[in-house]
Amino acid sequence: MSGRLTLAIESSCDETGIALIEDGRWIRADVVASQVALHAPSGGIVPEVAARAHLRWIMPVLDAAWEDAGASWDDIESVAVTYGPGLAGSLLVGINVAKALAWVRDRPLVGVNHLEGHVYAAWLRDPGEQDRPDPVFPLIALVVSGGHTFLAEMTDHLSYRLLGTTLDDAAGEAFDKVGRLLGLGYPGGPAIGRAAEASTRHDRAFPRAWLGDSYDLSFSGLKTAARRIITEARSDAGLAETPEAPLPEDVLADLAWGFQDAVVDVLVTKTIRAAEATGARSIVMGGGVAANGALRARLAGEAEARGLPLIVPRPGLCTDNGAMIGAAGARRFAAGDRSGLDLDARPSLPLAAR
Repeated sequence: MSGRLTLAIESSCDETGIALIEDGRWIRADVVASQVALHAPSGGIVPEVAARAHLRWIMPVLDAAWEDAGASWDDIESVAVTYGPGLAGSLLVGINVAKALAWVRDRPLVGVNHLEGHVYAAWLRDPGEQDRPDPVFPLIALVVSGGHTFLAEMTDHLSYRLLGTTLDDAAGEAFDKVGRLLGLGYPGGPAIGRAAEASTRHDRAFPRAWLGDSYDLSFSGLKTAARRIITEARSDAGLAETPEAPLPEDVLADLAWGFQDAVVDVLVTKTIRAAEATGARSIVMGGGVAANGALRARLAGEAEARGLPLIVPRPGLCTDNGAMIGAAGARRFAAGDRSGLDLDARPSLPLAAR
């Protein structure tokens, strides 16, 4: 190994992720045990079920990460772990394992904000990937996930100024709820994205909540409008009395496209406006919704038109994973941050104040 490794643990929600990251950027191992299939029948995440699944999977995932990296404890510089925000029971599984490992192996423990992890995924590199320039400060960070949606300005590493956040539903939560209304199941985001690709008419108009000049976001009104529009579409298709019957494929595709376009339009417009207003020199995007192809393409086009580099991790690094916690944890460790063995879960931990 040419550099020291960070052992990183992520268990904030429904993914058990453990990674070994070299020099804060190079992925030597990144293993994730997903609970999507486990929660799909419920149409959403069941906290107690999620915590039990983390308990079941965390040690096998750790073993797999060690094997993938071909590393030993002699290579480990620090242990990083997500301590918030997230589900309390899920967070505690990862925290307690991290504390035990740090204590037994006498390694520094670094608590990491899950949201900061999504930001620092933009600095990660895969094995064998050609090195590339890092994001340039000052920058705008857009994080869009199932539980959080916000815009922040970064003038340097670990320095954040919150510009705007969701006032109600996160973007990913809205995707999940509308996905259920469309009969697409859970998780709704990927399913809506796939359905929208088949749309040919692009004529379903969904409202946008611009909130004046604010960088804040709101998706609850869009969700309510989606329910009305979908109900009307079912009635027009003669399905009002048979709620279990699927929508015609062309109608489903157009509805999915219209909803997705409304979300993407607001996210991209506000991100670009924030970048222009702050004099940003680059944009980074992370979070599960950042894996959406329409959002990635639209933001890339708008950023390129303004000469702004856009750095978005590959889709597998947008969803929750240990690698992003390793990237942020290594940066925190280098800055001198250390956590005690009294580190506890912070389910409502914010990234930064306005």
